[in-house]
Parts: sequence; structure tokens; C-alpha cells
Amino acid sequence: MFWKFDLHTTSHIDTLLEKEDVTLTEVMDEEDVLQECKAQNHKLVDFLVRPQCMVDLVTYITQEPSDDVEEKIKYKYPNISCELLTSDVGQINDRLGEDESLLMKLYGFLQRDSPLNPLLASFFSKVLSILIGRKPEQIVEFLRKREDFVDLMIKHIGTSAIMDLLLRMLTCIEPQQLRQDVLNWLNEEKVIQRLVDMVQPSQDEDRHSNASQSLCEIIRLSRDQMFQVQGCSEPDPLLATLEKQETVEQLLSNIFDKEKNDSAIVSVIQILLTLFETRRPAFEGHLEICPPGMSHPSFSVNQSILEAVRPRLKDFHQLLLEPPKKNIMKTTWGMLDPPVGNTRLSVVRLVASLLQTNTHIINMELINLNTLGVILDMYFNYIWNNFLHIQVEICTAMILAMPPAQSENPEINRDQDQEPVRESHLIKHLFQKCQFIQRILDAWSSNEKEQGEGGRRRGYMGHLTRIANSIVHNSDKGPNGAKIQQLISEDDKERWEAFTSGQLADTNKRNTVDLVNTHHIHSSSDDEVDFKDSGFHQDSSLQQAFSDYQMQQMTSNFIEQFGFNDEEFADQDDVVDIPFDRISDINFSLNTNESANIALFEACCKEKIQQFEDAGSDEEDIWDEKDITFAPEAYSRHLSSGSTDSEESTDSEEEDVKRDPFEPNNASSDDRMEVDTGEVPYRNKHLTSYSLITVIMLSLCDVPVSDQWPRDEAAQPANSPGRKAGGSDAEETITTETVTNGSMKETVSLTVDAKTETAVFKR
Repeated sequence: MFWKFDLHTTSHIDTLLEKEDVTLTEVMDEEDVLQECKAQNHKLVDFLVRPQCMVDLVTYITQEPSDDVEEKIKYKYPNISCELLTSDVGQINDRLGEDESLLMKLYGFLQRDSPLNPLLASFFSKVLSILIGRKPEQIVEFLRKREDFVDLMIKHIGTSAIMDLLLRMLTCIEPQQLRQDVLNWLNEEKVIQRLVDMVQPSQDEDRHSNASQSLCEIIRLSRDQMFQVQGCSEPDPLLATLEKQETVEQLLSNIFDKEKNDSAIVSVIQILLTLFETRRPAFEGHLEICPPGMSHPSFSVNQSILEAVRPRLKDFHQLLLEPPKKNIMKTTWGMLDPPVGNTRLSVVRLVASLLQTNTHIINMELINLNTLGVILDMYFNYIWNNFLHIQVEICTAMILAMPPAQSENPEINRDQDQEPVRESHLIKHLFQKCQFIQRILDAWSSNEKEQGEGGRRRGYMGHLTRIANSIVHNSDKGPNGAKIQQLISEDDKERWEAFTSGQLADTNKRNTVDLVNTHHIHSSSDDEVDFKDSGFHQDSSLQQAFSDYQMQQMTSNFIEQFGFNDEEFADQDDVVDIPFDRISDINFSLNTNESANIALFEACCKEKIQQFEDAGSDEEDIWDEKDITFAPEAYSRHLSSGSTDSEESTDSEEEDVKRDPFEPNNASSDDRMEVDTGEVPYRNKHLTSYSLITVIMLSLCDVPVSDQWPRDEAAQPANSPGRKAGGSDAEETITTETVTNGSMKETVSLTVDAKTETAVFKR
């Protein structure tokens, strides 16, 4: 190996740095400057930590490049400077983190007017982030001294790189006590309240999105930290501020007390959804679609959040009826006026999250507003919006599966000796007010009718099937089974039972078919084997065994040897233990009914092919070279029937014929053959033994040679071998060929009579 012998080459940077007047740009122009820096090349690091070089590096990442610079190299030096400063070299980190003048120059980038250059902002954020991770005490102390730091961060929150820097301060600072000090400092600076103020219609969409994402990440990071550090005595101040009722009320006021803004509404709902997130174990089965909180959450939703949301439920309900104005949307199947929109879809998600809390006062408010009825109307109206369909399915499955909420009515629960009364108000509302069963049956019938007329299957049918299965499951085994069976009216019960035992059962049967084992699916791979076609029983153990067998056969000699062992290419005299197991696996059969042709071929072989031991020593050597000869008349006939060329071309042809052993001038008088001047299916003048065998086999199978071999009329002589005797109407075909094997030759002719189906060799 290259490194085994320590053959390290000297970097060109070392030679360059020996110059006294070398500049920073010359060093950064070297291709391997980053690799050498990360490898901590001492000469290079000593050069980079020079005061002027450090100033220049920081300047590159904080100042806009000149407009005179060519665009493709405009950010070359800023990019290389950022990579050098973030190469995680101790000397560079120490010089940058401990030099306050350099930090002030770096901090000056935040003091610019909005909007910041996003590329330079990413360079700034990356450099400051690595300093926070490597020099947390120094950087936190420096930033806390800057009174306008939080204001500037909020000012530029629309730039994603600045948002990332804010989150870095919450995650990358260690030890725990220092992180807690940072959280307290940011909370004192009211960073949560300032981010909330960014989510209102007067701000642009970038600020809405980044402020909302920042708040959501603060919630998740704070909760994660609570679970990771169980012994932490101090609560997270930022999370506590976010969960306060007044903070949530301010968020809702920003979107409802001012003009409706789609981006602001969606951003606020996203924050609320994050606040409603709860930890829970994994579930299995169909009801997995239900959101978190249905079984033993690790922590419950703060009641202050629910108290802030409850008065605004009517405003969310109104958004479902009158969303922000949307233009008509053209789709491939029709017009949407109005489309569902991100606002209404977010409201449906919020309703699903509110239902998971299973809070009596929230449930009753949703029932009074008939919010579930409006959501079901949207489900059946927007038949192709699966984002909406899955949320409606979650809502219905959750109502069917969760236990009844405890009533908060003091009159109902006044008897302390009795169990708290739990009522299924949502289920009653769903089956009676919303006519849940009837709407499912009507939608199913309408879809089948439309499909019967040649229409498409509606897009919500898959979710409708799962909703119907959820009703069946919960009516049999769920906690509300008796209530569900009671709420199905007598008018619908018979129809529902017929539906579940008929159409729904048939659909479930089709949906649960094992496609792999019961259907031969066409595959692009010819190597795949269907278990059904291979004769194996549909037993999983047999299938697995057969699969293992296939894999074993496929991978035994794969990649490393490609089917051969190294010893197979060695001298056979040196290898005496080569396994000979591959030939025994070869087994093929040739099925044919050409018994007559086979017998003819064997007769020809017995008649003309002699064994070496049968040949006498005084007989003619069968491998001697021997030329093909033709009758002189044939040659003259060729000359007389040819084209009328000039005398010079005729002489040239005669010279070529003399050089050709197949022509009469080179033939002996012992072997003469009369041939006609018809067209000859002749491919090449010098045939091999393989082509001769081909002619034999084609003749025995009654396939005309002229149909299999391409013609070359310009190259063949008129009296070339292999012509049909007697012209185009002749029944007899004669093929003559010289077989050559090294220095030994034999001339043979094959006469095939198509009428009698006989073939005769002559030598």
C-alpha cells in the first residue's frame, strides 16, 4: 500500500509558505488547502492564525463581495474562509473565540439592515455555532454583554440561518448549568413573546414560518431535555412561558382579532399542534391511525392551553365554513371552488388533536357547534383529497375507540360515593345528528352505481372501508360496543348488517389477498420463480426453505469468483483435487419428432465418418490439403454468361480467378463437377467445418439454404461450390467445401436430394 512505506509527498502549500511575501488569497487558491488545514499542517495553521489573516478571514464571511467580481468566483473566498474557520482546529478556535475584536467584527454582521444575504448568513451562523460548541463560556459571556443581541436575532428571524443559530444556543451549550443560565437569560429577554409577535398578519410569510418553527422546536427540545435529564430540579422557563394561558391567547388573538391571513393561521395552528403532542408507546393494529394520547401518555396536555383554546373553537369552526379567500383551482377531473386549502386542513388537524385530549368541555363545545358534521360534509364533498380523508378517519376512529369522558357537571357527580358518570356524547352525536351509518351506506351505494355506469371509483373509498371496519370492530370489542349497537337505528340496522356481511366482507377479502402467493405477478427479472408454478405447497416453511435454497445457489460463487475458482485456471497437472461437481448438475433434453431426419443424419455419419483406428497406413491421409476442381465447361460457361465488361476488367477477373483455389484454373482434373449458372446461396468462399455442418442440418430439416444464408451475388463466381444442379427448378443441391485444420485439408461434397430426402457425401 502507498502508506505502508511512508511515501508521503510534500504539499505544495509548504513550498508556497516558505515565500516571505505569500498572501492569504494565494494560499486559498491551492486545491488542497482545506485538507491540509484539517490535517493540522503546522506551517499552514501558523500562517492562518496570524492577526491579519484572521481579520481577513472574518471579513470575507461578513462583507458583501464586490460587484466587479465574476459571478462564478464571487463567493469563492467567503466559502473557503468559512470552511477554514470551521475546520475545528484548536488554534483557530482559540484565536477566534478569545479575541474580542474578531468577535465584534463577526457580530457586526447581525447589525446590518434586513434582509441579510442568505449565503453570508449561513457562513456567519456556521462559524458562531462551532464557537458556541467549542467555547461556550466565552461566547455566552460575550453575547450577554450585547444588549441588542435578542432584538437583532428576532429582527432577522426571517433568515433561516439566524433561526438555526437561535436553536443552536438551546442544544449545543454544555454543561447543564450553563444551558439553564442561557434559558433563564433568553426568557428574561422575552424571546418567546417576541417570537409570538412575529406570527401576525402584518409580518411576511418567512417570518411566520421561521417564528412558528422556532417555537415548535423550543417545545420539542425542552420536552426532550426534560426526559433526558430526570434529575433536573429547575423547569424549562421557555416551555413554561409557552404553555401559559396568556401566551396561547396572544397567539390566537393575532389571527382572529385582525384580518384573516392564511400563512399566520397555519403557523399558529402548527404551534398549537406541537403543544398538544404527547409521548406514548407504539401501538399495533388498525387503530394505530389515532393520534397520540389515547393510551397512557407520558405527560398530559396543560389545562391552561385547553382553557385558552375553548373560547376560540367557534372561530375555528367559522374558518371551516368561511376560510380565507382562495382562487378557483383547476384539476385533472374538474374545478374546485373553493379548494380545501391549507387553512381548513390545519383546522381539521387541530380538531383531531383536541379530540385526543378527551376533555368533556371541549367535546361538548364541538357537539354544540356541529363541527363534526361540517367535517363529514367536507369528507364527502372533496372526494380526491386524501389529506383531508385521513384526518376525518382519525377523528371518527378516535371517537369510536376512546372511553367516554368524565362529566364535569357537579350535579351529575355530586354523589362522591359513586363512580364518576361517563357519557358517550360524541358517539351519540356522530350516529344521530351526523347520521354516520346512513351516510356511509349512501356513499357506498352511490360509488357502486357510478362505477357500474363506467365511472371512476371515488378517492375516499379506501378510507371509507377502514371507517366501516372500525365501526364493526368497536361495536364488537370496543369500550363503546353496546352504545354503538344501540345507536344504530332499526331502519339502518338491517341494511347495515347486509352491508357488513356482503359488500364490506367482499372488499376486505379482496384487500387481504396475499398477492405474492396466489397470483403470478409479471416481473422484469427472468430469474424469479413463482412458488405456485414450481410445485411447492403454499406452506410458509417450504417457501422459506425453497427461497434459502435459491439464495444459496445464487450466492455461492457470486462476486468473488464469478462462478470459477482460481485453481481452475492453473495447470491441471499441478492440481489434482479439483472438484468436478458442476458437470453432474447439467441436465437437458432435446425433444423432437424429426425421427426420419435423425436416422438420415446418422446414416450419413456412419457411411462417411471414419474412426482414426480404422484407417490403414497406406490409405490417403484424410487431413491432406486438397483443392476443389471443376469441369472446364463450367468455367467457360461462366465466362460466356457474365456481363459484357471491358477487356481490361476481364483480364483482371482472370487474374483473380487464378489466385482463387475455388476456380477452374487452380483445380485438378480428378475431381470434376458439372454446375449450373443459377444463383447460389453463398456467403463466403472459404467455408469452415461449422458452416458445412450448418448446411447439412438445414438440408435435413427441409430448410432451403438460400433462406438462411445472406446472398453475396457480386462476390461469388458463377461456378462456385454449393449450387443447385439443373437450374432454379432442380430438386438436387450440391455443396462442395474444403475443410482445413492447420496444415491438413480435405475436400468433400454433399449432394442433397430434396425429392428423395437423401444426402450423399463424396470425397
